[in-house]
Amino acid sequence: MSIPGRLSWVHQSLLVGGVVLLVWVNWSTTTLTGRVVRDTLLYLLVPLGLGLVHGRNVGWRVDRRAIRDTLVLSAFVLPFYLVGSTLPSVREFYPLWETTPALGAFVPHAIQLFVLALATETYFRGLLCVGVRDLGAKCVFISPVVYALLHVHKPPIELALSGPTDVLFGAVDYHADSILPSTVAHGGGLVLLDWLVLHEPLVSPEAVLRWLAWLPLPL
Repeated sequence: MSIPGRLSWVHQSLLVGGVVLLVWVNWSTTTLTGRVVRDTLLYLLVPLGLGLVHGRNVGWRVDRRAIRDTLVLSAFVLPFYLVGSTLPSVREFYPLWETTPALGAFVPHAIQLFVLALATETYFRGLLCVGVRDLGAKCVFISPVVYALLHVHKPPIELALSGPTDVLFGAVDYHADSILPSTVAHGGGLVLLDWLVLHEPLVSPEAVLRWLAWLPLPL
């Protein structure tokens, strides 16, 4: 509930979200651990703290609908990660941070990737979508452009899919009233992609390139 003379919850969420983003883009870090620290502080703790102070849900809840939507979304995005892991541009770009298939190296790497996904989803789908669901379904369109711009340095196919992915993840989380679906799909996808890239392709890259030759993008 807003207090007369003060910003509403929606306005506060958008304002804080803008400030967080400005700090994030100006806080440079090159290591995975540094990225985890930055994203945890800005993308995770700030939204959670704001929600706690105002007694608002920013998507940290689990129920049957959230679990069902998680399974559906994860099944939907799985083929994209499997096919994407065979593309030369993706295999040249990932992993973003050095690791090896050895479990002693990869498991800590995977845990940190999942923390990054949790933080990212708490901010983009939690604070800026589920958290402002008072706006109605149009809240899923708050962050796609910004989310896409943050992917400009990624492979072209990933950049092209980032905006639609943001809308899809937001729509599913909005329906679930939970960020569980996008967190599992995103975090699991990041871990799976790095694991697959560190091994021989599941499908011939040449065959995949032929299948996707119609796309006007360098693959």
